[in-house]
Amino acid sequence: MAHVEFTQNIQRHVACAPRQRPGACVREVLEAVFADVDRLRGYVLDERGEVRKHIVIFVDGKPIRDRVALSDAVDDRTRIHVMQALSGG
Repeated sequence: MAHVEFTQNIQRHVACAPRQRPGACVREVLEAVFADVDRLRGYVLDERGEVRKHIVIFVDGKPIRDRVALSDAVDDRTRIHVMQALSGG
């Protein structure tokens, strides 16, 4: 199972402890997480099911390529990190 973690700035809004979930791609793993914490879905994905602009997802330290279908492949050793993209001036 892939390991999924959400940064503390996301956890400040939605309780989402790290967890292990099955799946062959990022979407399958995140859908398994959303089944546990449905409120998290609206924070990470927009109404079309795409990754929101202010959210970034890394698979084993690299940003995902497919922010629309979340089809980036994962396996049981994969670590997925979901974080809020911050900007400022």
